[in-house]
Amino acid sequence: MSKKIKLAILGGGGDSLIGILHRVASGMFDQFEVVGGVFNVDLEESQNFARKIGIGTNRIYKDLDGLIAAENALPEEERVQVVSILTPNFLHYPMAKQLLENDFHVICEKPLTTTYEEAKILEETYKNSNSIFAVTYTYTGYPMVRQMKEMIAEGVLGKIQKIDVQYYQGWINPIIHDEEKRANTWRLNPEKSGISCCVGDIGTHAFDMIEYVSGMEVKNILADLNYLYRDNRMDIDGTILLRFDEYVKGVIRTSQIATGEENNFTVSIYGEKAGLKWEQENPNYLYLLEEGEPMRVLKPGHAYNSKLSLDGTKLPPGHPEGIFDSMGNIYKGVARAIRKEDYHPGEFPTIHDGIRGMNFIEKAVESHRQGNIWVEIDE
Repeated sequence: MSKKIKLAILGGGGDSLIGILHRVASGMFDQFEVVGGVFNVDLEESQNFARKIGIGTNRIYKDLDGLIAAENALPEEERVQVVSILTPNFLHYPMAKQLLENDFHVICEKPLTTTYEEAKILEETYKNSNSIFAVTYTYTGYPMVRQMKEMIAEGVLGKIQKIDVQYYQGWINPIIHDEEKRANTWRLNPEKSGISCCVGDIGTHAFDMIEYVSGMEVKNILADLNYLYRDNRMDIDGTILLRFDEYVKGVIRTSQIATGEENNFTVSIYGEKAGLKWEQENPNYLYLLEEGEPMRVLKPGHAYNSKLSLDGTKLPPGHPEGIFDSMGNIYKGVARAIRKEDYHPGEFPTIHDGIRGMNFIEKAVESHRQGNIWVEIDE
């Protein structure tokens, strides 16, 4: 059996949900071994956290510079091969760029950067490297999302006519209505989060999901965003109209002030022959809608599913698979790419998807600020 790929993690310490998600996902298929990293800006805190999760402190570093210098000084077979970036948004770009320049593979949380210009610079750095680069649009790892993608590619829906994606949360309500809290959270600070909160955080998931499952690219968008308070500098709600071509259109409805909602991410795609609907809070059900026919429910693990879907299914039918499994499938795809094994291009989102996401975020804000006008997404 091949040796495990050595993985370091930046950020994700303490009680970070994203940290737990990545650590569990990385170990899911016995492909990766977390050997160190920089979990916290405070070295002592970082070392204490490493002890807590059972990692030796000899490869816990003060900062990224220290990690790169120490790892590159080790024999090739011992050094870290891939680094996961789980830090606040403003650190994604400088960290990813430095890692690529030093020939590390990179797994980066979204959004890829804080600006589209940074994303394009990062792309040039990537092109000059030999590295694998994945962006964790986590939901693309769900088996029934992958089944949706394959069914659309096979023409089950016929020509796509309408796309409707909703992503509703309510978590920011306790913050946004408190003047002191909204002024002091990094999520609403453009210097740390970028120019968008809601679109940058969850709207970009919706945008990536649409292009992932449909196989089409959005050409133009019109955005109407909501900031709720004059002193709030970042959107926390928005509706975005989409054009793929003259006769194929869609909408993204996204909110972090949808009171009572938890993580209501719903994807509906309608073609001339049929429609498909998937809900993140019930991820093991893919609904197939056809005129004059009863609604059919497809579930993971059955032989009727595609090879891509079945590859992302670990359990027999009837056993729920969730967000950890979805992220685990992305890590599995990255492992195959690093090992130069055959893999499906839909196994993990790439730097191209991250760049498209940054373009979408900036264009959405531009559309809103210019009076809710149609703007073009770069090819």
